[in-house]
Amino acid sequence: MPISIASIICSDHDIREGPIAQTSRGTGRVSIVKADTNKYGLWTLAWPIFIEVFLQALLGTADTIMVSRISDDAVAVVGLAGQLFNALTTLFMTISGGAGILIAQRLGAKRGEDARTIAIMAVTISTAIGLAISAVLYTMPVPLARALHVSDELMPLWNTYVAYFGGGMFLTAMIASLSTSIRNTGNTRAPMFVGIGMNALHIFLNYLFIFGSFGMPKLGLAGVTISGNVSRLLAVLVLLYMFLFVFERRIRIRDFWIWSTGMFKEILRIGWPLGVNMSCWVFSQLAIYSYLAQLGAKELAARTYMNTLESFCFMLGYAFALAVQIQIAHLYGAGKTREAYRGAYRALYIGLTVVTANAFLLYLLGHQLLGMFTSDREIVAMGVSLLALNLLLQPCKMLNMAIGNSLNAVGDTRYTMYTAIGSMSLVAAGCSYWLGIGLGWGLIGIYCCMIADEMIRGLLVLVRWRGQKFLRKAEASGGETAASSRNRQEGVPVSV
Repeated sequence: MPISIASIICSDHDIREGPIAQTSRGTGRVSIVKADTNKYGLWTLAWPIFIEVFLQALLGTADTIMVSRISDDAVAVVGLAGQLFNALTTLFMTISGGAGILIAQRLGAKRGEDARTIAIMAVTISTAIGLAISAVLYTMPVPLARALHVSDELMPLWNTYVAYFGGGMFLTAMIASLSTSIRNTGNTRAPMFVGIGMNALHIFLNYLFIFGSFGMPKLGLAGVTISGNVSRLLAVLVLLYMFLFVFERRIRIRDFWIWSTGMFKEILRIGWPLGVNMSCWVFSQLAIYSYLAQLGAKELAARTYMNTLESFCFMLGYAFALAVQIQIAHLYGAGKTREAYRGAYRALYIGLTVVTANAFLLYLLGHQLLGMFTSDREIVAMGVSLLALNLLLQPCKMLNMAIGNSLNAVGDTRYTMYTAIGSMSLVAAGCSYWLGIGLGWGLIGIYCCMIADEMIRGLLVLVRWRGQKFLRKAEASGGETAASSRNRQEGVPVSV
């Protein structure tokens, strides 16, 4: 399965190319260095992320279809194991997520050596965590199966997939940390190309090992684990090579022993709330799917199909939300707090326009699109009713992600964590059970609670962003910074 997040003043038409390859003087080596600050334009950052996510989704759909040719049991095992893997990835995503924000901030502040050290530490720590996870998955598939109540008929497939594919989770950890570090230097295209290549290779190897093409043996689900590990390993090698040259001073192998306790604490300060936030989402989704299972197979199928359609609907908005986090972290590090403040709204307005238009188009074509997945009229009718509610869900989700990611970019990750814990547990999980199961509203009730959760979190982060707590703190602590001096010269007020 595929492995797997601009200010008003600087308009998009001023954006040039992103990171460029330059030859180091006197060495002949090609290094990826920072061309100029224009590579942090919103569209320049967003479009590679969108292409990467879009193609990964297409390849993921193809991958699922190919696994289904093995058996329905294989699909069930891959799906259930995927939920387990998603939960475990939060452990190393805590490190890579926090490090990514700090890298962009340090580069904005022209502190490239600090950014380099943070990136190296993130890769080292994430790899260590990934190795620990791999060891657990490789040696303990049976206890994990018992904890998740995996049925006896699925155990042989479960043991094979979790032990061998899960045993390569350290590769996923390395991919996450390497791609996040590279992406937050402003180079979003390199991870895009590597991600596309990795997933395309995975599909090709699946074709060889599942169907026994070109004289290869038919290995079933074991073949899927081989293709997954081979494609991830090659992706790691390519990303690692890029990573060695991504900063102005080349990274040497011996540099991976670098350690700074102060920087590690700073990574954790920003990163651990991000990990908790991700965990809240994973477990709230697990809870919602368990409620849907209680309602029946048709409700579960309708939500599954809707989840696929929604993901395509929101992809461009998701790309803008990730891009604005990188952009604002860079502006914040550079002391350009006014541009950072306005940049969040620019991304929000663009994102709202995009996702609302996509949601409306999806509503108009919903009957035909759902008919591509199933011929069951009852499931199609459920899906069409959800598409009407999706017109409310997508703008609320965009508000939450764009402004929430902006808060994360300036280091206010604890606030977004608190909103996630409160709203996801009480509204997304708690009220969904009360309204959907207790009061008998079913799928519609659960979907209404999902909308309420996104809306509540979106409004809370919007109020926080408008309060400008972290921006004011940066302006106060920065004293006579270049940014504040420039703002006074231009007549820009301290608060807007």
